[in-house]
Parts: sequence; C-alpha cells; structure tokens
Amino acid sequence: MGRMSGLMILGIVLVVAGIAGLAIPVFITSQTEEVARIGDLKLQSTEDTSHRIPTLLSAGVLALGVVLIGASLYQKR
Repeated sequence: MGRMSGLMILGIVLVVAGIAGLAIPVFITSQTEEVARIGDLKLQSTEDTSHRIPTLLSAGVLALGVVLIGASLYQKR
C-alpha cells in the first residue's frame, strides 16, 4: 500500500469531520460554576449550552476533504 501523504491524511480527517458534522449537527456542553461558598458548603450551578454546526459548513468540509484525497491520488500518478 505504501506511505500515505500528508495531503491524503488531512483529506481523510476532513471527510470524517464533515460526516460527523452532518450526522450530529447539534451538541451540548455543560459548564459548572460555583455560585456561593459558606464555610464548607458550596452552591454550584450547571448551565447547559446547545451548539449547532451549520449544514453548509459540514458539507463544505466534506467536499474539501474529498478534493484533497483526489489531489493526493492524482499526485501519485
């Protein structure tokens, strides 16, 4: 099979990231912060934040990955 070029590896990473972005367009992160502290007693608040990955961005990353893989294969010839 031979060694993969850096261009091929970058293309594969972008394809995987693009597919993941299309498959899971929304993800949630949680942030816990201390609200008050009285002696040994701590009051904490957890806030969930929803993040949306634009479909056009995911599709663009996927397309760029495919182009890079194609360019890598074209260079080997």
